[in-house]
Amino acid sequence: MTDHTQRIKAFVKLGTFFREFCDSTNNLQGKLEHSSQSFNILEDKIALAKHKNGWFTRENILFSFNSWANALTDINLNAWLTKYQFQENNTPKTVALILAGNIPLVGFHDVLCVLVTGNKALIKLSSNDNILLPEVANILIDIAPEFEGYIKFESDKLSSFDTVIATGSNNTARYFEHYFKNKPHIIRKNRNSVAILTGNETAEQLKALGEDIFLYYGLGCRSVAKLFIPKGYNFDLFFESLYEYHPIIEQAKYANNYDYNKAVYLMSNFKLLENGFLILKNDESYSSPIASLFYEEYETIDLLKQKLRVDQEKVQCIVSQGLFDSEITFGQTQSPKLTDYADNVDTIAFLLRNS
Repeated sequence: MTDHTQRIKAFVKLGTFFREFCDSTNNLQGKLEHSSQSFNILEDKIALAKHKNGWFTRENILFSFNSWANALTDINLNAWLTKYQFQENNTPKTVALILAGNIPLVGFHDVLCVLVTGNKALIKLSSNDNILLPEVANILIDIAPEFEGYIKFESDKLSSFDTVIATGSNNTARYFEHYFKNKPHIIRKNRNSVAILTGNETAEQLKALGEDIFLYYGLGCRSVAKLFIPKGYNFDLFFESLYEYHPIIEQAKYANNYDYNKAVYLMSNFKLLENGFLILKNDESYSSPIASLFYEEYETIDLLKQKLRVDQEKVQCIVSQGLFDSEITFGQTQSPKLTDYADNVDTIAFLLRNS
């Protein structure tokens, strides 16, 4: 296969495809490098993905495509990969990828890492997201035919692979750890994201936080599922700032979860705060159900930092303003950079080490 600079060029072209496709859906006219036929095929796949998975709305799928369009630029890809030492002419290894399916194209970063390092991807898709990625693979192969033979999708038992990257729940992770113990592996578990409020946030910051909470219906590991608040925090501005997201309750699956969880909480006599489309519950857990958001009070920021250090394996992103070195700005959790690895494990370094 060509060297990694050629592989980078192929992914830059894929980013261009995503950008042109998103522009075409917004009726933005311009000189296109890709055919309308390719766009029509992708439109059909979007409709099929939406039909198979009610959480995969067209808006959410297009958001994912647009995010990848922004990430897959020549500047971003080269800045990301420049720190690594690529060994060309190595025999490619086959990397088994067991992907999640909670949000559209959630496993694409792993596929990108495998291919850009010159390895082969043996992919086992989640039944929740088994339409979009195969079509993206077809588009990539059309762009760069040298990827033919480097991408394979497997619906049965995985076999003949050298390394493994598997994403699942805490329960499946135990199975993966045992089953793949004799192979170099990355095993990912449940993680959620948190936001730390001080009471000094502006309405604009809290409005942006709504993106972190509601985008993808809160199904991603980068979705904010919990708030940490100071004692005596007043939620009035928080609820006012989130009001523009109220149309989310019109989505039937979301509304069903809202009604169900509210009923369960009320029957259990939990004290709740809610606004008709989001339930706030005081809870120490990091993983809140759909349409719910857990919150927990903290004494001091220093004590909270200690707690989050202890619980770091449960947390993917921390949203805050000027409190943490690795914090994410309000509204940006669902627009990760190429360097934002799941579970903070450097996938490229792992693949180069085991190639």
